[in-house]
Amino acid sequence: MNTEEFDYLWKHFAFNAEQRLKAFNFFVVFSVFANGGVFAAVEKSSHGAVFALIGGFVVVLSVVFAVIDVRSQSLLKLAVPGLKEYEKQFPQHSRLFALDAKRHTGVIRYTVAFRVLFGMQLAFGIGTIVYGIAKWV
Repeated sequence: MNTEEFDYLWKHFAFNAEQRLKAFNFFVVFSVFANGGVFAAVEKSSHGAVFALIGGFVVVLSVVFAVIDVRSQSLLKLAVPGLKEYEKQFPQHSRLFALDAKRHTGVIRYTVAFRVLFGMQLAFGIGTIVYGIAKWV
């Protein structure tokens, strides 16, 4: 593999890894504001429709960002085989992608953490919708 090919693969990988983390950061910020909206509505004893609308927004937010994360992860995986091939020229202890692939057996990964948080936010949104409908009716 030549340097140009490596640069292409690495830039693709680095860009998509950065975009994935930026997207997650936006999710966290939007979630904080949305959850704050729910708690403000509770404090003001708002109408049930307000809760249903905010809950719907929270649900859409979690689903959209989960889809974005799945797409980002699939784009990251495109570069990995080429980078693994490139690193075969290094000593065994310096093959980071190969070493990382061997360690991916547990649940301590970004993907698991992100999906747990997306799922919890989804559940919070659904709960808010249910509460809003129950309060409305």
